[in-house]
Amino acid sequence: MIGRISGVLLEKQPPQLLLDVQGIGYEIDVPMSTFYDLPAIGEQTTLFTHLVIREDVHLLFGFATETERQAFRQLVKISGVGARTALALLSGLSVSDLHHAVVTQDSARLVKVPGIGKKTAERLLLELRDKLKSDTINMDRTMAAPNNDSDILNALLSLGYNEREAGWAIKKINTESSVSDGIRQALQFLSKEK
Repeated sequence: MIGRISGVLLEKQPPQLLLDVQGIGYEIDVPMSTFYDLPAIGEQTTLFTHLVIREDVHLLFGFATETERQAFRQLVKISGVGARTALALLSGLSVSDLHHAVVTQDSARLVKVPGIGKKTAERLLLELRDKLKSDTINMDRTMAAPNNDSDILNALLSLGYNEREAGWAIKKINTESSVSDGIRQALQFLSKEK
């Protein structure tokens, strides 16, 4: 099993990246949360990984944090939830958001993730109730953002961006910006990423 990988980032096209590890290029699928935190092309990066071996293909999934990888591993253990569905869940929700949805049994939050229907959401909530431990949850920076950041976050969410995209953009803006300047800066960063 490949548990961690470090190398030079050669390419990144959501949700996949190409990492050069001593001359070998590894194609790694990552959730959007990890994708938004990647360094620039040509920079060194390290990811926690999960290798899936099937009869027809070997797939390597990468995560910025151990917490994300643990959540991914819990998700793929659930009947009917494959690696792609687990990746979609972690792209649409942070681990803390997923945990909160499980604790509050909020299936509506899970259904908002593309590819997750009502039955799948209910099965996820049932299966994950005892498996996701609160001590493994790292709160996102967007969850503990100052007032200006939360106003900017709310504005970006109302414009149709998801929490991951908005959180990524907020991390990039000048911390002393007013709300209107912060929104403008965030929109500029988001438009460059598209």
